[in-house]
Amino acid sequence: MNEYSILTEDFFRDRLRFLRNERKVSAREMSLALGQNETYINKIETGKCSTTISGFLKICEYLNVSPGYFFNPEINNTVLADKDLLDLFHRLTPPQSEHMRSFLQDLTRS
Repeated sequence: MNEYSILTEDFFRDRLRFLRNERKVSAREMSLALGQNETYINKIETGKCSTTISGFLKICEYLNVSPGYFFNPEINNTVLADKDLLDLFHRLTPPQSEHMRSFLQDLTRS
């Protein structure tokens, strides 16, 4: 496996997770809606399995995105930025997390 394959697989997993989370759907819920085993999407997102072209098209249909939109590299920058931001939030202590939540709520009210 070359570096390009790894980057593409990472992109696919990150993009799937981002789009699913953006729609506020659990991996289990999405798996079952696609007629698959309840761990299907989780296994794709963690790299334990992959999907077929047919499966990918069903995923796109479920997420209401075109395959082109799914693989748009400009949107990938947003996905990576969101992932980095989430990683930082996960490192906060509970008081820090509550402080950031209040701060962000104040920002969005203006």
